[in-house]
Amino acid sequence: MMSENPADLLPELCVLGAAVIGLLIGSFLPRSRQWIVVALCASGLVAGLVAAAFAARRADLMTFDAFMLDPVTHVTRIVVLAATLLVVLLSIGPMRGHRRESEFYVLLLLAALGTIALGAASDLLVLMAAYLLASIPGYALAGFGKDAPGTEAALKYFLMGAFLGILMLTGITLLYGLGRGTSYETLRAELATAPAGAVMVGVVLLLAGLLFKAGAAPAHFWVPDVTEGAPPVVATFVTTVPKIGAFAALYRFATEALPPATGDWPLLVAVIAAATMTLGNLAAFAQDNVRRLLAYSTVSQAGYLLVPIAVAGRTDLAEPALLFYLAAYAVTNIGAFAVVIAVGRDELTAYRALMRRSRLLAVSLVICLLGLVGTPPTAVFVGKVLMFGAALDGDYTWLAVVAAVNTVASVFYYLRWITPAFARDTEPVGRLDRTAQWAAYLAAAGSLVLGVGSGVALTVG
Repeated sequence: MMSENPADLLPELCVLGAAVIGLLIGSFLPRSRQWIVVALCASGLVAGLVAAAFAARRADLMTFDAFMLDPVTHVTRIVVLAATLLVVLLSIGPMRGHRRESEFYVLLLLAALGTIALGAASDLLVLMAAYLLASIPGYALAGFGKDAPGTEAALKYFLMGAFLGILMLTGITLLYGLGRGTSYETLRAELATAPAGAVMVGVVLLLAGLLFKAGAAPAHFWVPDVTEGAPPVVATFVTTVPKIGAFAALYRFATEALPPATGDWPLLVAVIAAATMTLGNLAAFAQDNVRRLLAYSTVSQAGYLLVPIAVAGRTDLAEPALLFYLAAYAVTNIGAFAVVIAVGRDELTAYRALMRRSRLLAVSLVICLLGLVGTPPTAVFVGKVLMFGAALDGDYTWLAVVAAVNTVASVFYYLRWITPAFARDTEPVGRLDRTAQWAAYLAAAGSLVLGVGSGVALTVG
């Protein structure tokens, strides 16, 4: 079905409207009343979530010849909006009274809007525009603290994003020339008769930009520096939300734009997946800074998320595996970062005796970290089961074995963080951020509910 009704984009319009109005009124409000902008942005996200939930019940359709409304878009919308809403909740304490408080929330919403567009784009030009919209606010957010680590993080983030974005644009140009169009439908028909070598060059160049947004190897080097140098709430956002749109975009490109037999595309993605999960785990082993540990954890998670993309079109399990894993990863990763924000320190030693300071927070940390491993009954466990099933059904048994070995290996560095939290030989010190505590509780509960209720979620999907 084809449509050009603006109401089809109501979730995106809610977010855009909240961002624009928030920027305008925030320019005239005194610093003591910037909470109005926070409430407005949160309301825009909630309205977008409601609109996205209703839109998910409709039949698939293409709107404005470039924006696909299907299960991939519906899940991308809901997960991105819900994750951004959690980040807004986490930001209330750290950003309260900041002289650029309004701008912070506006940048969050614009980056989220670009992420949704990434996942829904079915045209190369819209994909590139979405990449820029998802990236540019992120560069500003990384340096929002205006301190030395933040400035360095923002510079690295920008330079790497700009370089890989240029490669992506080059790939889009090449694919446009070979496919005689930019829409995925046209590309799928025309690229089948184009020179296979030239097509693969264009695909690899396009991958550069999307792998950067996903935080996957070899475009992952920005992740630890930005996660450590940027404000903690920004690190939470950039290691979670942009990935959702990037993986949705990769899946859509693989299934809608590429002809069934395009070179060694599946093998290339499978090798990148194996390298990403392995490098992320190896780098995480020696980390004593919890933010860098989580950064490399997100890199390894990107490797697992690439597995369903490697088998896209080869098994019916690929789509549900990817979409459920994205939702599970988002809520679990935000929960782990919420604990970091609540404690307010990055050293592993700062988490000694956390159980004596807050039992619920310590339990939330355990749920989220073991959830990232893939321990039942958390949501990531279900996502990994689906991922393993997709790899086996798609005849990539070796990739399933690599993923299983990496999953077992990851237990070690997560336990290095969990064990001190239950120590009794240290007197607990420091105050905890109340808002971040509640965000951690909510995320941990969400991970459990999504895991236990996975049968219902997958049936509805």
